[in-house]
Amino acid sequence: MRQGNDSVSDLRMIGDAAILDRRSIALICSVKCPGSVILQTYDLMRSLRSENVTVVSGFHSPMERECLNILLRGTCRIAICYARSLPKRTPTDYRQALKDGRILMLSAFDDKQTRATKQTSAERNRLVASLADVIFVPYAAEGAKAEALCREIAAQGKPLRTLDDEHCTNVLSLGAEAVGAGEINKLIER
Repeated sequence: MRQGNDSVSDLRMIGDAAILDRRSIALICSVKCPGSVILQTYDLMRSLRSENVTVVSGFHSPMERECLNILLRGTCRIAICYARSLPKRTPTDYRQALKDGRILMLSAFDDKQTRATKQTSAERNRLVASLADVIFVPYAAEGAKAEALCREIAAQGKPLRTLDDEHCTNVLSLGAEAVGAGEINKLIER
């Protein structure tokens, strides 16, 4: 696990914890995204799905969920962080990837936390960011929780990336590096 985090043993998990030993990219995105952001993000995910990396996310927002669908069709590793307890049953879409050792499902919450809340979602997103080498935020709406998290990440000096898009100027102004079409190396290189 990454420096400055609680130990892996403090988290509940299903899957192989070694997934977190690879180069990892956090994916955090606001709920509503402009069309140009959606298209660029899908292109980047199609490129990432075959790389020797782990993509860490809550995969909760619509954009994040669609990115998960793209990633599941590849070979990269995926770490899914829940804002509640782990599911009682492994979702059907995850079973083959779990069997192949490509998915790790994580939760910082015990079995009593059966629903995600605003607070647990914020804690989950901080966990996602703490587990990754680089944080990729394709879009953070102005004034949204994703933007506030970007401010925290920037203050910590952790590598922050966003798209080279007119809708991402607020994240770029925090010091994020722009990732353009075809610049997947800005996400995967150490």
